[in-house]
Amino acid sequence: MAFKIYTKTGDLGQTGLIGGTRVPKNHLRIESYGTVDELNSFIGLLADQLPDEHSKTMLREIQDRLFTIGSVLASDPQKNLKMKIPVLREEDIAGIEKEIDSMEEKLEPMKFFILPGGHPTVSTAHIARCVCRRAERSCVALHEEEPVELLVLKYLNRLSDYLFVLARYTGKQLGAEEIPWRPRT
Repeated sequence: MAFKIYTKTGDLGQTGLIGGTRVPKNHLRIESYGTVDELNSFIGLLADQLPDEHSKTMLREIQDRLFTIGSVLASDPQKNLKMKIPVLREEDIAGIEKEIDSMEEKLEPMKFFILPGGHPTVSTAHIARCVCRRAERSCVALHEEEPVELLVLKYLNRLSDYLFVLARYTGKQLGAEEIPWRPRT
């Protein structure tokens, strides 16, 4: 039998963490994994627009890791959980770094700051990058109050770098010119 999507347990502004602890829906832990979920959605949108299969496959792997991060963040760090939560690994970060290096080999070195834009897909990559940075900031703020696995912080930091390079790489694939920032003087 299928379960109902609504439980009515959050109607008064509380939600449950994995482990059973109830917290307000505006708790920083909820904000953190909610922002990771938003990032995951933007990455799905980006993957649907990309011209090459390799990058799409990489983004699907990243989406899986973001679900892992969401699970970690949705868990009460003070409880011994009975269920097994997936884990993030150092090789996940190394994989992102390898992809960054591979794309950068095909790009001209940056000589100026660039503005997001030039093509809707490039803009989508930049939006995902910005949401990733917000997720990282939220997790850092949470870490100041409660433990957050350090690999989560590192992964989000590296992922935002990856999304920046992916925006440039995709722009090159699509023939979109980078828009230099020319500060008003």
